[in-house]
Amino acid sequence: MGKIKSFEDLKVWQLVREFAKNIYEMSDKGDFVKDFSHKDQISRSAGSIMDNIAEGFERGGKKELIQFLFISKGSGGEARSQLYRALDKKYINQQELELLKDKALTISKQLSGFINYLKTSDLKGSKYVHEPEESYNIIEDSNF
Repeated sequence: MGKIKSFEDLKVWQLVREFAKNIYEMSDKGDFVKDFSHKDQISRSAGSIMDNIAEGFERGGKKELIQFLFISKGSGGEARSQLYRALDKKYINQQELELLKDKALTISKQLSGFINYLKTSDLKGSKYVHEPEESYNIIEDSNF
């Protein structure tokens, strides 16, 4: 068993960080860069995915983490929807849409898996343990 000591250790957070970077790079070129509101909204939704994972983890309780993972999933759906708007505005092409949409769907599946894992586990979260070094115990080879 490996231990996840911080949200940065979560594979899903690392994947979302890369996705958010991809979104920023995609929206920082061509006509997209001139559409300030759409650029801001898609960047915020992608950033919200990783930020809510971090906030939920830092709250230290399983129920809070699950709640924030669901919020992250919602932000992922929002980012996917905004990718279609970017396609419709011709800011991105079909290939770019598919690549980023596939990443977003992978993230959503990993978040769902993490949520289901937490719901069925005996973990309670770090705020319920007596030693501050304690963390969530998560199987080393997990996809989370």
